[in-house]
Amino acid sequence: MQRTIFTEEHEQFRKMVRDFIEREVAPHREEWDEMGRPPREFFRRLGELGILGIQVPEEFGGGGESSFKFNTIVFEEVARAGVSFGSYTVHACLILPYLLEYATEEQKQRWLPGFADGSIMTAIAMTEPGTGSDLANIATSAKLSEDGKHYIINGAKTFITGGVTADLILTVCRTSPFDPENRRGGLSIIAVPTDSEGFAVGRKLDKIGLHQQDTAELSYTDVKVPVENLLGEEGAGFGYLTHNLPQERLSIALNQVGFAEAAIAHAIAYTKERKVFGKPVASFQNTKFVLAECSAETQAARVYVDHCLELLDRKELTVADAARAKLFCTEVSGRVIDKCLQLHGGYGYITEYPIARLYADTRVTRIYGGTSEVMKTIISKDLGL
Repeated sequence: MQRTIFTEEHEQFRKMVRDFIEREVAPHREEWDEMGRPPREFFRRLGELGILGIQVPEEFGGGGESSFKFNTIVFEEVARAGVSFGSYTVHACLILPYLLEYATEEQKQRWLPGFADGSIMTAIAMTEPGTGSDLANIATSAKLSEDGKHYIINGAKTFITGGVTADLILTVCRTSPFDPENRRGGLSIIAVPTDSEGFAVGRKLDKIGLHQQDTAELSYTDVKVPVENLLGEEGAGFGYLTHNLPQERLSIALNQVGFAEAAIAHAIAYTKERKVFGKPVASFQNTKFVLAECSAETQAARVYVDHCLELLDRKELTVADAARAKLFCTEVSGRVIDKCLQLHGGYGYITEYPIARLYADTRVTRIYGGTSEVMKTIISKDLGL
């Protein structure tokens, strides 16, 4: 189906990203899989090309683009090539809205130039060992020092994407005692430099998939951070998290549609080449019907997320509609990739085939960014239930 959301400028950017992947990313896929993340200089290279700072204002060294469509092109090209940009999505798509919306002018001057050129990589630490999707139950504490000039942070975080790579981590803390009558109150976001005394990266978690995206446990033991690193207002953190969830969840949805499209392309190529009983697998009616189903579902998801993308650019994408997009697209990609793997037969289970990596990488998308069950809860509330 013809898409109408991209201009010639977008397509020129797409060609640049595609060429970059072919030259500088695809040849290193296996090496980076073993490392568990791309090398640090890779992010500097993304910065040089302007990929990290697409939406960073020009006065801070970025591209000054307000549209999320350029980020979407990166998602699509990464999926098409079967590679990874490590923690790119967290850095460029999840963290930046917090800095643009809530950082002071001084904080922007301090952080955004490095954010854009790749010298400051970022992550966000919400999830705790005892707290998953229930962010109101966060226990990590941040107390003011006696002189009132620093926060003293204590606690632990887990499942933090980019936690090993990051130089600055937006840490969700409790700055006032837990109030059962107002569970969402008292949360704040504090930017913690990872070279702070008392901060430590624990285990780098060994995952089923997403092997080039580092995921870690973090610990905070009397970590001393200047009060100037508070993002926005103290106690307003839960509202900030909610405000930025639509873009985070749409990012996941967009990624997953790209994965589903890539899976179909791999299945078509494989079934045309592979022969069973003397005939190409693609010639059997079952293969044609399965791929037809996959194509119909994926096209429907593509049209929906393209529309959501337009809404996001107009700042009209609601929390509930972003939840619908994430729920629908992650469920679709799960079904489509599973069917495409089945068409590969035994080779679909071998990791040298792209479909196997897609299968492993996509499962977590129904968990992170809010589980599918949480998405259903949000949608049902929007229905007045």
